Amino acid sequence: MKKFLGVLISAAALGAFCLPAMAQTAIRVNCGGPAYTDSKGQAWEADTGYNGGSAFSASARISGTADPALFETGRQNRSTTSPLIYSFPVANGNYHVNLYFAETASRQDRVGARVFNVKLQGNVVFPNLDVFAAVGADAALVEGIDFVVTGGQATIEFDSVTNSARVNAIEILPVASTSPPLALDFVYPDGTPVSGTLSYDVSSSALSFRGTVPLVNGQAQATMLTSPAVLGLNVQFQVNLSLTDAAGNLLWQFSLGMNPSQINLGAVQSSALKVVVQKP
Repeated sequence: MKKFLGVLISAAALGAFCLPAMAQTAIRVNCGGPAYTDSKGQAWEADTGYNGGSAFSASARISGTADPALFETGRQNRSTTSPLIYSFPVANGNYHVNLYFAETASRQDRVGARVFNVKLQGNVVFPNLDVFAAVGADAALVEGIDFVVTGGQATIEFDSVTNSARVNAIEILPVASTSPPLALDFVYPDGTPVSGTLSYDVSSSALSFRGTVPLVNGQAQATMLTSPAVLGLNVQFQVNLSLTDAAGNLLWQFSLGMNPSQINLGAVQSSALKVVVQKP
């Protein structure tokens, strides 16, 4: 059981609730800024793929990241009525996206000052995102989630709710086809499948991300990455999992701190977990 929990948490921590992806190189864009090589030696393109908006830069010292340069420039809507959209041609398949944010405008240093929605492939994935409320001023926030591409295009949209929506950097990672699968099966005591949503939230001193996975016939499929370093998890991190039903009732939750050096999924071929939850 202990070994399996390590597998489960590794899958959730990497936000990899999806099927394997087609061969595709990673896409990394320094929004509003020039080409950049990060602390891990990874190359980021100069700002590209956007439909409009305006570039901005900040002189603030950004905390919570080994690469503050990625948070010192960005792109935002020119107005609160027109969305900012980034689109990239990619091979059809499954991906993980990391969106980099920091609130660096001193006049917006309060909860509710800048709120916006983020859409992925036309679907809202991060509603009413408030970067200052999440991490405070001049601090790095990375929001990650999985998505599927079927039409050869990855599209990320930022819609203003209060003041201009903005983004500092975008990272799109294909999920390797060699990653081991994980099947999660949630049922009630009478054996009927649970209808609801599984949520995950991962945080560390370097980054944080979260996401949701709707259950299909009580099940969620995951693909596990063998190393947390793929998503920048190189320090101790906290994982929170929760399951809510269609009415919003909390049915199950799990929290655990993890050390990346203790995770090794190289020998895992597949795994499964069946969870019995009580009806509210």
